[in-house]
Amino acid sequence: MTRPFLPAIFLMVTLCMNRTGFAQPAPAEKPRYPWADKMFSALEHDFGVVARGADAKYRIEITNLYQEEVHIQQITTTCGCTAVRPSKETLASREKAEIEITMDTRKFTNLKTSSVVVVFDKPLFAEVRIPIQAYIRTDVVLNPGGVDFQAVPRGTGASRKVAIAYAGREDWKIREVINKSPHLEVALKETARANNRVNYELEVNLKPEAPLGVLREQVTLITDDAANPQIPVLVDGRVESDFTINPTVVDFGTLAPGAQASKNVVIRGRKPFTVTGVRNANLGERIAAKLPTESKPIQIVPLSLTAPTAEGLVDELVEVQIEGQPEPVSCRVIAKVAAPKVKP
Repeated sequence: MTRPFLPAIFLMVTLCMNRTGFAQPAPAEKPRYPWADKMFSALEHDFGVVARGADAKYRIEITNLYQEEVHIQQITTTCGCTAVRPSKETLASREKAEIEITMDTRKFTNLKTSSVVVVFDKPLFAEVRIPIQAYIRTDVVLNPGGVDFQAVPRGTGASRKVAIAYAGREDWKIREVINKSPHLEVALKETARANNRVNYELEVNLKPEAPLGVLREQVTLITDDAANPQIPVLVDGRVESDFTINPTVVDFGTLAPGAQASKNVVIRGRKPFTVTGVRNANLGERIAAKLPTESKPIQIVPLSLTAPTAEGLVDELVEVQIEGQPEPVSCRVIAKVAAPKVKP
């Protein structure tokens, strides 16, 4: 399926727009930019009812669906209760990025509403507004606000605890804990109950057999509150391999048909290791690699790309094999092949 080419779409749209570049919106509305909206995995988010101090985070994915490079000029929020952080600001064609949205549940309480405003300046101007809201209850407090395993070496597992404090009814109870992740084990115990205050301790264990990659889960506490029985607890982390590769996306930029270019990837290990091979569907034809010969904790692998003779996009998966490791480390090789120059 051919990806959209923005200038062509923009030209057709502008034929029926006024000189401001956009159809006149209703007086109380902001103009929409459909080409930009389509890149977002979500255009609104409701955190629901959360405990005070809880980690309230949500990640929206942006995918560049177009041939042109997309650039985020700025991201702002309309309320100090919300913070945003993009994983990157420039996206090549088909590249993805994430915007992490965080609601401050420590300084703010009750119903809070905000909007995340994402402004693009390339390949065209666009503004995307994402409404955000949460209701922050004051009778339940989490400390810390969630479970953050951070970086966990594969095969080791990890454990974290969260203190839950309630103020209100002395007979308040947490009836059960819902955990839908096969990679987690949870345990709950009551630690105190007196003077209309109740305390629990939640223990969350990451299993040693958890797979590589980012961990984003939620454990839900079910209480006897009739109005708001659920208390979400976010679980974040990352299970790391003994080896990491950087960059994970090797961007050769724009190349002329048949042109050659080279770039290095760096592989880091916890101890010295040996690179034994490279796998790719077009190895030897389009992709070439020079293997290091010594055993080191940091290895540099030069990759070279020969651009096809036809205009288009290159997207190749390259897997680097390491001695004694059943799973390779991998990266993507991407490039844009320009149209051949027309000779006079």
